[in-house]
Amino acid sequence: MSFRIRPVTNEDFKAIYEMAKLTGGGFTNLPPDRGALVEKIIRSEEAFARTEELQTNDCFMMVLENAETGQIRGTCQMFGMVGTQQPFYSYRISTLTQTSKELGRTFRAEMLTLVTDMEGSSEVGGLFLHPGERAGGLGLLLARSRYLFIRQHRQRFGNRLIAELRGVIDEAGGSAFWDAIAGRFFGMGFQEADEFNGTHGTQFIADLMPKTPVYTAMLPESARGVMGLPHPSGRAAMKMLEREGFAFESYIDIFDGGPTMIAQVDKVRTVRDAAEYVFAGTSEDWDGEQRMISTGRLGKFRACYGYVSTRDGTAMLDPKAAELLEIKPGAPFLAIGR
Repeated sequence: MSFRIRPVTNEDFKAIYEMAKLTGGGFTNLPPDRGALVEKIIRSEEAFARTEELQTNDCFMMVLENAETGQIRGTCQMFGMVGTQQPFYSYRISTLTQTSKELGRTFRAEMLTLVTDMEGSSEVGGLFLHPGERAGGLGLLLARSRYLFIRQHRQRFGNRLIAELRGVIDEAGGSAFWDAIAGRFFGMGFQEADEFNGTHGTQFIADLMPKTPVYTAMLPESARGVMGLPHPSGRAAMKMLEREGFAFESYIDIFDGGPTMIAQVDKVRTVRDAAEYVFAGTSEDWDGEQRMISTGRLGKFRACYGYVSTRDGTAMLDPKAAELLEIKPGAPFLAIGR
């Protein structure tokens, strides 16, 4: 396999922009807006160049590259800290229980409360794989490479990690959840608001979003029925997150009602279980199945699939993996089973 993960560069802009136009909406971290994408790439390059080992408002963007052809076929992102420069809003689903002795009845009302509980968390997001490459485990490579990067740069990330999944959107690009709540206050459709959020940030939400709790009984069934559900195309991503140790804890996106998945960073399976080795050279004789491998710090980070051979206290890689990683003898690397 000739695919690898590496940090984004200016030369990748055209490919990133073309993929952004394929998302179909709802991807706040990958808006089909040239200016916003240029700013994101610049921000990412600055994050990879920063030398201070501490958590801050970094945005790291990486790409899936076919090293043989130079084609960019996917992208993913990590955010060191959310909610510090602009509010990070969510709806929390909660229950209010009330009892009437006179009626002899107890009523449980489900409510949506606008919160900024995720402030200070780290985030993984912006994952998109080109439709022509959705086979062979490349989506898994994109997703889990982020956790290997976090493991190799642990001090740059917090203790809590979140992932927002796109919610249910109809064939026309609309959102029943948006139409039932926020759409009534913003004077714009879901797609317009989502694109505005992706290019201008969240201040307009703070300005116009109603701050009082919303009783879900007041919402149409079309909106209630999609709360906390991922878009059909995101169901596999949700399962991957659950396998890594993420869980849905009743926080949803204020735009489309999609679920926010939450995990403790050090309990994420790939972060916790990746084994550390020192590269001793290449070998055509390897142990077991293919693994996911990463090496390099910051702008030199690389990840790919490959084979590891461990004998007599040494660790060797198959020649193709070593080439994709651009690794030299004596360099450390991480590996974990697929």
